[in-house]
Amino acid sequence: MISAELSRCALELPVSDRLELARQLVESVVEPAPLTCAVTEGIRRIELIAEGKVVGLTEEQYRSALP
Repeated sequence: MISAELSRCALELPVSDRLELARQLVESVVEPAPLTCAVTEGIRRIELIAEGKVVGLTEEQYRSALP
């Protein structure tokens, strides 16, 4: 189980450091296989949103777009 202190510390990191930590964690789970295109694309999209280059959908917008 992840300690609350570890989570708190990670969430207090600057955005760029959190993105790097997230990338390293994802890579540690999928190793030794290379990242799939879907995971790589997901990471790229998360980075765009985190950097403010793209605005994400609200939950309401997301749900209304579902079939």
